[in-house]
Amino acid sequence: MNSSDTAIDKPLAAPPAAPLADRAPDYRLVDRLLWFFALVYIVEGLGQVVGLVSQPLTYYLKQVHGWTPVQVTAFFTLFNLPWVIKPLYGLVSDFLPLFGYRRKSYLLLANVAAIAGFLWVTQIEAPSVLVLALMTTAYAMAISSTLCGAVLVENGQKLHESGRFVNQQWLWFNIAAMAGAIVGGQLVQRLPPATALHVAAAIVGVAPLAVIAGTLFLIPERKLAIDLAGMRDTARGLVAAFRRRELWVIAVFIFLYYFSPGFATPLYYHMTDHLKFSQSYIGILTSIASAGWVIGALLYRRIFGGLTLKRLLNVSIAFGTATTLAYLLLFNESSAAVLNLLSGFSAMLATVATLTLAADYSPQRAEGFSFAVLMSIINLATTFADNVGSFLYTHVFGGNLTPLVIVSAAFTAFAFVLVPLLRLGDKRQGEPAATGVP
Repeated sequence: MNSSDTAIDKPLAAPPAAPLADRAPDYRLVDRLLWFFALVYIVEGLGQVVGLVSQPLTYYLKQVHGWTPVQVTAFFTLFNLPWVIKPLYGLVSDFLPLFGYRRKSYLLLANVAAIAGFLWVTQIEAPSVLVLALMTTAYAMAISSTLCGAVLVENGQKLHESGRFVNQQWLWFNIAAMAGAIVGGQLVQRLPPATALHVAAAIVGVAPLAVIAGTLFLIPERKLAIDLAGMRDTARGLVAAFRRRELWVIAVFIFLYYFSPGFATPLYYHMTDHLKFSQSYIGILTSIASAGWVIGALLYRRIFGGLTLKRLLNVSIAFGTATTLAYLLLFNESSAAVLNLLSGFSAMLATVATLTLAADYSPQRAEGFSFAVLMSIINLATTFADNVGSFLYTHVFGGNLTPLVIVSAAFTAFAFVLVPLLRLGDKRQGEPAATGVP
């Protein structure tokens, strides 16, 4: 390990900039990738367990089986396991091309599996079987997301467009989530609980066809043979990922940044049982939160795209803390709409900031693994935080949302203390900090 790996007084500096001619983007390739990322994340926005099926599934478990917030949160937590082990999928795809491709073949198989899983959901009702069918879809979505992330890192570093690609992904994820929330709320309002769940699954089951088409026609991946030299290069990239001090610092930062006791499930119970919101309106609120994400994505390049990465992180923390505390003012439908819009906007800033950070520091030849590790840390932290939040709400705060909001805001604000540890200096968004294998 060289001196730059251990020095604590140096910023996480990007390598010297390449000549302008070498950095000129291929605009046609950029456009193709933007379309691909849009398709993948539209499907993820609809197809994740927290997507279109989320409210029908939550309502079904609450009304038909009488589950508590802790039980519902624990059930949803099961589907986070495939997302926590995302590095495994990245490792396999980095090392072993399937039918000659490191990304395309795996993407095709994953989305075929997603279709099969959702069609299975339409035929069952028992939670013990639902968990198996939904787990199939969760694995499929996680694998698809991992491979999409590898495509993002590979091309984002080459084209210096990581921030733009991340923004594109989450723009379309939330456009889809917004539509899915409205449809999910209407299904719950108009249909019996089991029927609403089945119809939601049937709708989502069609969506992965879009990713299959995008994979075939939009990804610029050349066919590779499995060879020892390529595997050695990948192994060196993997070793580089573990040797990079800044990746360890980033991993710790991301975990602590996202570990803020969540109140998504407690908020649903609070709005249903205490504020007496209708299920259709709760669905509309979820779509309003997604609209906040969309607004954040649309404003990103105009307002936030020129900020240094350090400043963007601090701005996102400030918005997140203020928005969380604002939930103390929740008392009716109008206030809920405003709060959900602000919450979505601040969440978008946090997502672009942290995912750009992760993409810029992922070593080449191990992009799928490195980026997936950092994404898994986010999933692990949020899963842990959601369960802690539901436990506190149910067993410590006696169903009172106010103290949970205060605790959550305090944890978010703590991230201010962590930003200097990254030593980002004046690093711009999208500047690749890992351009090769040592």
